[in-house]
Amino acid sequence: MKRAPKIRQNLYIDREIGDALEALAKGRSGNKSRLVNDALSAWIRNRGISEADAALRMRLNELSKELAGARRDIDILLESLALFIRYQLMVTPPLADNDAAGRAEGRERFEVFIAQVGRQIATGKRTIAPTGVEGGAA
Repeated sequence: MKRAPKIRQNLYIDREIGDALEALAKGRSGNKSRLVNDALSAWIRNRGISEADAALRMRLNELSKELAGARRDIDILLESLALFIRYQLMVTPPLADNDAAGRAEGRERFEVFIAQVGRQIATGKRTIAPTGVEGGAA
């Protein structure tokens, strides 16, 4: 792999950094230019990663907020459903053991209910539209 041509730079660095660079270069065959070049290259690469990390972190925060809202909505729906079921079971008298017509009507109503739910989900319609969405009752 051919390296790009080098350019000369005159830089001023702190004395402590210069001394540390000198000591490091002595242990690595004395090439300070290579050490500084590699260090700057790594710093520039990591700076780009930091910007990408910041953008990713921001998007993850947004997704976390959306997920928290969805969890809240699911909790509300489940609580509403549980209260409705409990109320319905409390006010609806049980069918007599020999009430075959009532049981058949119950099964038919359930099948109609399940079909309606399937249609609503398949078409994307909702009986209760989310906040800010036009539409509503189906």
